[in-house]
Amino acid sequence: MQPIIPVSIIIPNYNYARFLERSIDSALEQDHADVEVIVVDDASQDNSTTIMKSYGDRILACPREKNGGHAAAFNTGFAASSGKIVLFLDADDYLYPTAVSTIVDIWDAATAQVQSRLHIVDERQRIKDVFPLPELPFDSGDVMPKLLHKGRYQTTVTSGLAFDRATLESIMPIPEPEFRQGADGYLATLAPLYGHVQSIDECVGAYRIHGANHSVFGEKLAERARWRVSHDFRRMEALSGQASEIGVTIVPSDTVRHDPVHLEERLASLCADQSRHPVAGDSRLALGAAGAVASLEMTASLRRRAVLAAWFLSVGLLPRKMAMAVLSWKLDASSRPAFLTRLSKTIRHAMG
Repeated sequence: MQPIIPVSIIIPNYNYARFLERSIDSALEQDHADVEVIVVDDASQDNSTTIMKSYGDRILACPREKNGGHAAAFNTGFAASSGKIVLFLDADDYLYPTAVSTIVDIWDAATAQVQSRLHIVDERQRIKDVFPLPELPFDSGDVMPKLLHKGRYQTTVTSGLAFDRATLESIMPIPEPEFRQGADGYLATLAPLYGHVQSIDECVGAYRIHGANHSVFGEKLAERARWRVSHDFRRMEALSGQASEIGVTIVPSDTVRHDPVHLEERLASLCADQSRHPVAGDSRLALGAAGAVASLEMTASLRRRAVLAAWFLSVGLLPRKMAMAVLSWKLDASSRPAFLTRLSKTIRHAMG
């Protein structure tokens, strides 16, 4: 009989009291036999700590005296954990009861990270979609060639990720000022240096989209784009440093120029607020052309790649006001005219 693998679920929380119980309950309800649940409160100003206390010794509560952000909460939780497999579950998300057992079932000695799809739900837990989209295949196995080529591989967000403890011990603590937000991006970028990435196509939990989380900006498109562009550069700097430290590879300096996701955000930043754009010397035409080329290299259907390449070229070539409208329609679904929403769904199904 195989020994039961101990698993830690770490829930970082900041002012998410209205979602916290659902998140904690989902971690406690796992059907795997050995799961510890650690809740890190990052100096919340709501009643989060009261909710944590109500669970008694069913959870390990780690309240922080001073707010430190995403990375600080991850670091605090990991230091208190003991599991061989470690999950970080955002406090506004939740797992399904079989999530951990599904992850454990595919785990092997070469695994550094397991990634899973999540249902996108609203504040009332109504399922709206799947993340990442089912028609976008995960990258699995040795993803380092793709990561080195374009600075990204097809992965997911915090609550859909599970990590090998030895891998985390090699890349943590996460730099806290640099990754006050987006600590999951740091982990998913560095973990492949230490082993394979395994993928689960079924949804193991729910990723909640609401007005208060970092996934929704609405009219703050430029702010979102600037943050994501800067976050990509910080990820690449961390990857380069870690790779150099262990002497395994060299990260090309122009890596992100091959990443359509990065180029999309760079175009958004440049179009929306050129005066605060973080990359000097960028032009819409050059970014649009680079984006079109990068789109055609994607792992996706030919139709999807062609449509995205055409989108990049249109944003690069159209007058700024028209380019901004086209860009907003893609990056902010709420800004789309109704006919475009219907059209995008039709195109999506056609390109699946």
